[in-house]
Amino acid sequence: MSPQRYDAVIVGGGHNGLTAAAYLARAGRRVVVLERLGRLGGAAVSEQAFPGVDARLSRYSYLVSLLPREIVRELGLPLELRRRRIASYTPVGDGGLLDPDLGAWEAMTARVAQRVAPTLLEPLRSRDELRALVDDDAAWEAIFERPIGEAIEAAFPGDDARRGIVLTDALIGTFASAHDADLRQNRCLLYHVIGNGTGDWDVPVGGMGAVTGALAAAARAAGAELRTGAEVTAISPDGEVRLAGGERLAGDWILANVAPAALAGLLGETPPAAPEGAQLKVNMLLRRLPRLRDADVDPRDAFAGTLHVNEGYAQLQRAYEEAASGRIPELPPCEIYCHSLTDPSILGPELRAAGAQTLTLFGLHMPARLFGDGRPDAKEQAVAATLRSLNAVLAEPIEDCLWRDPSGRPCLEARTPPELEAELGLPAGHIFHRDLAWPFAERDDEVGRWGVETRHERVLLCGAGARRGGGVSGIPGRNAAMAVLGAS
Repeated sequence: MSPQRYDAVIVGGGHNGLTAAAYLARAGRRVVVLERLGRLGGAAVSEQAFPGVDARLSRYSYLVSLLPREIVRELGLPLELRRRRIASYTPVGDGGLLDPDLGAWEAMTARVAQRVAPTLLEPLRSRDELRALVDDDAAWEAIFERPIGEAIEAAFPGDDARRGIVLTDALIGTFASAHDADLRQNRCLLYHVIGNGTGDWDVPVGGMGAVTGALAAAARAAGAELRTGAEVTAISPDGEVRLAGGERLAGDWILANVAPAALAGLLGETPPAAPEGAQLKVNMLLRRLPRLRDADVDPRDAFAGTLHVNEGYAQLQRAYEEAASGRIPELPPCEIYCHSLTDPSILGPELRAAGAQTLTLFGLHMPARLFGDGRPDAKEQAVAATLRSLNAVLAEPIEDCLWRDPSGRPCLEARTPPELEAELGLPAGHIFHRDLAWPFAERDDEVGRWGVETRHERVLLCGAGARRGGGVSGIPGRNAAMAVLGAS
């Protein structure tokens, strides 16, 4: 029997696959999305994490910055993104920095963001063309040419706290030091400060599931076929897709919303060098927010934005060195925020009335290597160390503030890189599928293309591993759709 034929077969039902499906179906293409799991959304989902507790947490990804307003407008997505009233709080000694002034640094990154962000939805420019567009040699040198640590140290002489606040943007999802010569930390920082030309990180009302729910609805309304429980086992470069159970589909185009390493496996090719995720993700539900050691700051202010915990510049380097040597950092750096302070809708009425709050913790410098075979207690040790780190800035243990489910268990869950790989297909738990790439063409043959192409003409990347991928953005999905439509 001949395989069922589509204009485009999209492998993976995360937010980028749904974005591509919506654009292609709206353009009249026959599209199917194949998702291995029993639900759509990938890492951008809202789920009831604790049995019997009416709280829907953004379980994996949790804030939105890189999703362009153009995509929201073009697809008519009914999304509400709320600005957090506090950007950040950083405990320092017995005090702290609430929304600290970063002066010339913020002005510099704002100029770069305003110029670079619009290009993410355009065909790739050359390096020289993007440099001319940025039109700021000092900013270009600081971000694109030399290890970001040099610029941070020059911008904040002797100020360990502000240096650390800035450096964290270079380390979320990236295992590196401030001075790594390959500049992967620079690329990570760039993507953290350019979203929509402002770099603001906003809260999606209803949680991350509201984002993918809106994208799925847009794709369905346009006529795309969305299938869950459909595991792809092989892809051929000529456009055939095989599913578990033996079903075959054919597409003029195959759009892979999976990591490049996973795509190589499906194609029967040798995968590229393995990336490595490096974070510990912890979700909590609290009876109330904990008191801080800094009595001058209201916890509702401290937790409303990003609370930086032991993320001083020197501490970040120390933790990196410990992890690189194979040890769980003694005082793991982490950052935290409370979604429910900005969007209480994710809590049921009883939880809201009781004063409950969510807490999301992202632990840095926890590479997959720390949780490998032969280390059965590594997760327990990492969680314990991370909670000790958090408790160092609190006036009471966070454990005393946890809500308990109907069985009496504390409402806390954690995910290590190997668990993220098992649950979401992220290679070694890497949240960007691989280290981020520069948002310009690095080869002459890339100029004018979309950054989604592979060596197979009919196979495109449409996930975070594409150039200009990473984060919850929809950018690779839209760009892959534009590549298909432009070739038609």
